[in-house]
Amino acid sequence: MRIKWNEEQRALLAGFEPWYEALSSVGDDFASRWQLVRESGLLELPFEPKWGGRGLDLLSTMYILEGLGYGCRDAGLAFSLVTQLVSVGVPLQQYGSDELKAEYLPGICHGDLITAHAITDPAGGSDVLGMHMTAQRDGTDWMLDGRKAFITNGPVASLLVVYAVTDRSAGPLGLTALVVERDTPGLKMGPELHTMGLSGAPMCDLTFDGCRVPASHALGGVGRGFLVLSHVMAWEVLCSFIVTVGEMQHRLERCVRYANERTAFGRPIGTFQSVANRIVDMRIGVETARRWLYGAAEALIAHPGARGAETEVAIAKLVTSEANVASALHAIQIFGGSGYLTKTGLEQALRDAVGGTIYSGSSEIQRTRIARLTGLAAEMKAVLS
Repeated sequence: MRIKWNEEQRALLAGFEPWYEALSSVGDDFASRWQLVRESGLLELPFEPKWGGRGLDLLSTMYILEGLGYGCRDAGLAFSLVTQLVSVGVPLQQYGSDELKAEYLPGICHGDLITAHAITDPAGGSDVLGMHMTAQRDGTDWMLDGRKAFITNGPVASLLVVYAVTDRSAGPLGLTALVVERDTPGLKMGPELHTMGLSGAPMCDLTFDGCRVPASHALGGVGRGFLVLSHVMAWEVLCSFIVTVGEMQHRLERCVRYANERTAFGRPIGTFQSVANRIVDMRIGVETARRWLYGAAEALIAHPGARGAETEVAIAKLVTSEANVASALHAIQIFGGSGYLTKTGLEQALRDAVGGTIYSGSSEIQRTRIARLTGLAAEMKAVLS
């Protein structure tokens, strides 16, 4: 399966290319980097023109984001950018009221509002329905209490979607997604967390203590949080990991050039079967990941329900994240001693790649989900229902 991109899509992709070098080289200051992101227009991709967006569909958005991964060497910044797209803007456009869309979507498209979503519970982790975070009704408001962990964009976010339990007895129907502004009393951002990779994406924990949110800020209505989350996570996987495919493609081409130029024992190292095999495995990895991701996107478009493409998305995420780690390891081995040096950036790529096997549902969670969807073990259905 190969998608044939039209002239308009290819021209749009080419139009973003001048920004990638600037995005990679502006330095460590997040404010400066974010200003370049805003100027690039990448934040406008999937949103309706009436809110300031470009109106791209999912496949076209992914095509541009694959180009971002190929052209930008700051994987953390790219991850932060994707979080901006999917955390609040995507669910707001799909499930938000007209009033909420008008209030927030223009700022999201232009980057005036930096966004994040608060999903992971410190105790529950990937067990979304077991989260301790609660929202209780108090008159016309919701009162949020609890903690959230590992929030990408958390230190700089001005707007969040927070997932909380509103009815413990209702199972999946007891989860609600609430739009929360940063300066809401009772919301506290913790100190910035330092990670082994993706350092360009700021991260922190959040604490909610009697945080009062208007009832009108419930996306899709009360008890619809699991539906909202399923939609968001599908978009997060597809958009985040198509960026990864671009990174893998760039790394593959770099290794091919090096293997043709670097000589040992009087000939290019690419003529040695052991090196050639690694490059072949890298190509198989990137091609397989690309096909699974675009295939999953087409399945999601054809079956847009909460679980219309659940199997395809889970497999795409698992395949891509693990192929990326393997690709980074191959690249370091091909470059040998140079690959172990920080100046080549390959060790950074490996540390960035490891994160992909954890965020958006770990490899273990994806395997459990795929096993359940394959029909194994009734007990599994209770784990990820």
